[in-house]
Amino acid sequence: MTLYSKIVGTGSYLPEQRVTNDALAKQLAEKGIETSDEWIVSRSGISARHYAAPGQLSSDMAKIAAEHALDMAGLAVNDIDLIIFATSTPDHVGGFPSTASVLQHKLGMKNGAAAMDIQAVCSGFVYAVSVADSFIKSGAHKNVLVIGAEVFSHILDFNDRTTCVLFGDGAGAVVMSASEKPGILAAKIHSDGSYGHILCVPGTVSNGAITGSPYLYMDGPAVFKLAVGLLDKVAREVLDAAKIDQSEIDWLVPHQANIRIMQSTAKKLHLPLEKMVVTVDEHGNTSAASIPLALDYAIRDGRIKPGHQVMMEGVGGGFTWGAVLARM
Repeated sequence: MTLYSKIVGTGSYLPEQRVTNDALAKQLAEKGIETSDEWIVSRSGISARHYAAPGQLSSDMAKIAAEHALDMAGLAVNDIDLIIFATSTPDHVGGFPSTASVLQHKLGMKNGAAAMDIQAVCSGFVYAVSVADSFIKSGAHKNVLVIGAEVFSHILDFNDRTTCVLFGDGAGAVVMSASEKPGILAAKIHSDGSYGHILCVPGTVSNGAITGSPYLYMDGPAVFKLAVGLLDKVAREVLDAAKIDQSEIDWLVPHQANIRIMQSTAKKLHLPLEKMVVTVDEHGNTSAASIPLALDYAIRDGRIKPGHQVMMEGVGGGFTWGAVLARM
């Protein structure tokens, strides 16, 4: 029997603190930095974002999203035999113990399931789904919990209006299970390290001290130019692998970074904008959490239905990019 993997449950979580553009502009004005709702919306499409509470970590948000996904899937915690956690903001310096292992403990898992983190920044969820798909198809694992969770507010420089207005915090989760029917139809992931400098946190930790900047840096125009071309290319690569025409895509769920990048991607694929799920206006860029957050919202509000074919794609620091085509 041929094994496939299928998304059988989704979940998400946003921190309680919702920060509007006006509220953020007021906060920045106190530092002598000028911005406005109109400036932010016109450049990104973002109207608001959510920030984690003091002490709230990626694993805390992931736990809630995971529980929602497990509930939808109808599975118990100990039915999961692998956790893959995509994040650029792990709970611990150095990334260990892995945030996946921390989440495992917080969920009360006692079955010895494997747990690991994946770091591909905003492409992290697509990378994690691709890895989970391979594990399930190989027969090594049956039920995989895939998480994307970020606390980007911890690494933002609030003296830099070009970046601090773009990002938010949140978590999204999916449960992927072995299936006799195709679910993940194709997945492709890529990286080109020569572009690592255009989106990064350049600081390092040595002997207990930070060398260089601990804040996110982004060359916005360079990222924009690279992203539009790569997203179109990888989407077509996935369609070719799945032997599916672009007209058969029911929904596009792109990484929620910038509405102009998202719209450009949809147009290149000749998809009407009505077929694109948009949450960037309320969530901002939540990095690895953005795709599973948007997917969960669209499933729970009834837009994405069983049998729909969904293209999920993203780009991130590294420079990484990838896409997944899933039949729900």
